Amino acid sequence: MLLTIITFIIVLSVLVFAHELGHFLTARRFGVKAEEFGFGFPPRAFGVYKNPEGKWKFVWGGKEVADSPETVYSINWLPLGGFVKIKGENGENESEQDSFASRSIGQRAMMLSAGVVMNIVLAAILISAGFMMGLPQALDGSLDSGARISDRKIQVVQVVKNSPAELAGLQLGDTILSIDGNEFADFEELQAYVNARIGKVLDYRIGRGAETLAEKITPVVMAETGRGGIGIAISEIGLVRYPWQLAIWQGVKTTLILTWAIMVAFYELIKGLIFGQGVTADLSGPVGIATLTGQVARLGFIYLLQFTALLSINLAVINFFPFPALDGGRVLFLIIEKIKGSPVKKEVEGAIHNIGFALLMVLVLVVTFRDINRFSNIFNNIWDKIF
Repeated sequence: MLLTIITFIIVLSVLVFAHELGHFLTARRFGVKAEEFGFGFPPRAFGVYKNPEGKWKFVWGGKEVADSPETVYSINWLPLGGFVKIKGENGENESEQDSFASRSIGQRAMMLSAGVVMNIVLAAILISAGFMMGLPQALDGSLDSGARISDRKIQVVQVVKNSPAELAGLQLGDTILSIDGNEFADFEELQAYVNARIGKVLDYRIGRGAETLAEKITPVVMAETGRGGIGIAISEIGLVRYPWQLAIWQGVKTTLILTWAIMVAFYELIKGLIFGQGVTADLSGPVGIATLTGQVARLGFIYLLQFTALLSINLAVINFFPFPALDGGRVLFLIIEKIKGSPVKKEVEGAIHNIGFALLMVLVLVVTFRDINRFSNIFNNIWDKIF
């Protein structure tokens, strides 16, 4: 559990820090003052800044810095990413040249969107690095030329609820090493072997991270396929590696494909809610994501790298929703300002963002409660170990 918590904090910190770094760099590029840029969330532990004479000075704790013409770079007590405080970000100091509020609608929109862009860039960097080292991919014949494949294995990519596989404890990401002592070259050969032995107890050897598990599972006729099976979807997986120049291209291409796929998934989710079809996807909040992060970390560093890239894209897409309190919501107010020729009153916009933030917090609490119910066995085990 400690590994899960530490890994989750590191992953979340990387994603949030990259997001805030995008806002910071774009503000500096447009000559807007970033009053403070910090690692972690306040309260501040300490910071450094340049005074008017150009000398670096320390500031301890949350003391206000009044003599800094530049940015205070700080280390904060809550190690969860970072934050940036941009001058005039809430509409103040409009008459000052280095204020966010003084800039054109286009520049303000770019500064607001920069965090989202940086999360996409981070994902591309992580996936490109993954392809240089060897990234887990389905070997479905769609790989580009130049790919080098190693460590081929048959991996579980889905576990059907209430199936023999779920009852035996099989999990997403497990690998099937052998059945009855037989190793299989591909998943079709494995499926044919299981289909021919409906009702017979089979000895499975399962790989899970560094562990090797032995399970006895009896195949049944699956309603979904009409064939014998234990209730899993499997795929042939291998570590796919490219030369560095091809890895960069593959990283960018894969990031764009994943971004589009996630956007379509969210569109289908929202459409289902609007038309009363309910939530068809399995949503996870902080607790669920932390649990998944721990599970992925146990599979190995390269899987965690891939998962972090996917989370970064998800964060980017969600943050650009045209919903109050999110970056996309703030851009929406800029679009309204452009159309009507004048900005929405600060008090009105502030109130709408506050309401949006409150609604988001309620949603987080609801999803977190569902996560705790779903992973209650994990929390019970932790409680038993402590007491």
